[in-house]
This record gives sequence, C-alpha cells and structure tokens, in this order.
Amino acid sequence: MTNLQTLFTPGLIAAQQPEWPGGPTGEPIAKAVTALKKLPPLVFAGECDNLKAKVAEAQAGRAFWLQGGDCAETFASATADSIRNRIKTILQMAAVLQYASSMPVIKVGRMAGQFAKPRSSGTETRGDVTLPAYRGDAVNDIEFTPESRNPDPQRLVQVYNTSASTLNLVRAFTQGGFADLRQVHEWNKGFTNDPRFGQRYEQMAGEIGRALNFMSSAGVDPESFKKVDFYASHEALILEYEKALTRIDSRTGLAYDVSGHFVWIGERTRQLDGAHMDFAAKVQNPIGVKLGPKTTGADALAIIAKLNPTNEPGRLTFITRMGAGLIREKLPEIVETVAKSGAHILWVCDPMHGNTYEAPSGYKTRRFDDVMDEVRGFFEVHKKLGTHPGGIHIELTGDDVTECVGGGEQISEADLASRYETACDPRLNHTQSLELAFLVAEMLRDR
Repeated sequence: MTNLQTLFTPGLIAAQQPEWPGGPTGEPIAKAVTALKKLPPLVFAGECDNLKAKVAEAQAGRAFWLQGGDCAETFASATADSIRNRIKTILQMAAVLQYASSMPVIKVGRMAGQFAKPRSSGTETRGDVTLPAYRGDAVNDIEFTPESRNPDPQRLVQVYNTSASTLNLVRAFTQGGFADLRQVHEWNKGFTNDPRFGQRYEQMAGEIGRALNFMSSAGVDPESFKKVDFYASHEALILEYEKALTRIDSRTGLAYDVSGHFVWIGERTRQLDGAHMDFAAKVQNPIGVKLGPKTTGADALAIIAKLNPTNEPGRLTFITRMGAGLIREKLPEIVETVAKSGAHILWVCDPMHGNTYEAPSGYKTRRFDDVMDEVRGFFEVHKKLGTHPGGIHIELTGDDVTECVGGGEQISEADLASRYETACDPRLNHTQSLELAFLVAEMLRDR
C-alpha cells in the first residue's frame, strides 16, 4: 500500500505558489492543511476510474470530450442559479455535439475546485500602490486593498466547503431529472432568438423529441436518457490543497487526488523536475497537461515518459493552447511525433488562452472568430494526420455577459463594459457557447 507520508518527492521547486504568511511551512498553512486532511473526499476513486475509461474511449476516436466552465470560480458566484446555468449550457452544447457526431460526449466542468489561477507577475501596481496579485479566491480577494490581497490559507478550507456544496448541487441536477433529454425544449430558452442558430436548434430539439417519443411508445425508456455523468475538473495549482486531499484508495492501495475527477497541470507549472509534475505522476486520476506554442514533440514525449510510462489508456490528455495564428504551424510536429510513438493521448483544444488581448478600454477580451479559427485549425491538423480531434476545453458561463467580442450577438469592444463580470479571464457567454457547439458539430459531422 502506498504511504502518503513518503509519496511525494521532497525539496522540489513548486512554481506559482502563494507567499503564505509564515512561509510554506509556517503555522497558518499547516493549520489549514491539517483541517483539510481530516475532511471526506470530494470525489471517489471509482469515479475517477470511470472517467479514465471514458477518456480511453475518446483516445480511440469513439467519444468526444467537452470541458467548460469559469476561468476562475469565486465564492460569491457559487450560487444555485450560476451553477445551474453553467451545467445547462454544457448540457446544451453536449446535446448538439452528440446529435451531430453520433458519439458519446464526456461532460466535464471547470468547476468545484477552479478557485486558483497562475499569474504572470506576483504583484499588481495601480498608481503608486503595489500589492500581491490576485491569485483566485483560494488565495486572496480581488479587492485592491492590503487586507484583501494578503494570502490567507484558511481560504483553502473555504474552497473545499464551496466545492462540496457545488458538487452536491451538480449531482442533484444531473441525476435528479434536470438533465433528462426530454427537457431539451426547455434548454433552448434564450437561444432560439438568435436568427442564425435558433431555428436550427429548435429543429434539432424537435428531432430528438420525436425519437424519444418513438422509443417511449415502443416501451424503451433507458435510464441513460434521464441522467448524465458529469465530472469535476480544475488546475492542480495550489499543491498544499491537492496534497492534503490526496487519499489512499481502499480497493487498490493507490493514491488518488480526491479534490476532483480530472486535474491538469498548466503551461507555467509543467517543469519536468518540478513539484507539480511529481504530484501528477504519483496520483492515479486521469491527468491533463497544457501545451503552448513553444512545446516540441520531444517535450511531449518527455511528459508522456514522466506521467504515463506504462502507456495506460485514458491516463493522459494533452490540452493544446497555441493561438489561432500558430496552431496550424506548431501543432502538426507535436501530434505526429506522439502518434509515431504509439502513446495513448487524448488531444483537446483550448482555443481560449492563446487568443487573449487587451481592448483599448483596458478590458482583457477574446475575439469569437479567433476562438473558432483555432478550433478549425485543430480539426484541420488532426484530419491531415489521421488522428482524432478528441475534444474542446472552453472558458464559459451560462450568463449573458459581455466579455468576448463577436459571435451572433455581435458584441463589440465598446460593449465590454456593460456586463464584464469575470474575476480573471474573459468567458464565452451562453449564446456564444452554443454557437461554438454548432460550429464544432459541423466539423464533427464533416469527419
């Protein structure tokens, strides 16, 4: 049986960690870690194994991965309405994608744990005042005051409690009837007014409804129509939190990170000899790794050797974030190198993080056309190489925010100020998310 006390390699450098009061081994963080270690799992090892089996199906080209949610969750936004709207949007997108592709869609939320964000700078300056950067509600508060920006380890306990309540509601929604395919006519509320896609969505909903009615009249009423499997994911960034929520599975004696079903290592923390990669190598969850435009095929092979030396199906996902202008140039060499190695990899496109820019008004934003162009390039590369474009990873909200420009609503840079609500990076709103799903569905159908 694995010994948690000696599981992780000591002395490794952990990038992007907060400067906790008292230091990384001081009493404040030690107190929070002690409290977290006593708490029950947020997810279960068997659920992680089930997701790994589904990832293996997607790796083999028999399923499609849909991952979406907030760039950075906040404690204030963890309301029933906000959680319901995010789930609703992901379920709507999944219905569109599954109908077009005739493949199972793996539904994964960036939620119930996505409370921390890496930052390019450890400080933020406004005028002549410099304070610690906002690193997400897991660390400090977005308000620009010394008290709010001071890292507070007890926030990690609040992350756990908020994640637990979020997961409780997610399970209620997805298992208690809200996700029933018969609700598809209700899901399209707020989208049918879009002149380009509303009618098509209504038509698709009608076709699904008639198919369900036919099966019901024939006495077919499978449970799989009434509820869905929905998985929680987040970036494994704050290592004190992730390690404190690592448990030994009683069935196998192996270690699982029970803070979420799927965790990923970001572009800024995937140093091969760093503490984050060491952590990911030691837990049995399905793992993702973000790959930016500077990644080479050799880099990808080194990550595979570190995280999946036995080439276990379903274990490893590469989430590419190249930017619309670089994906067709940078991605082919990586995919071709990995494909020749025979490694089992799920290829997922993150078309958000490589396409951020600052509008003249100072708001960070993304062009919907750039997002779509990166997805289109992702599909083109995989089609040319004969590999499976296995999924998309989207920052989205179920609310009608104005954070990304373009799309069917033609949000302009001047519109950004009207409903710019994100705590960190700009998200697709409800309508833009569904528009993207339709366009991706067309690509899947073309395959």
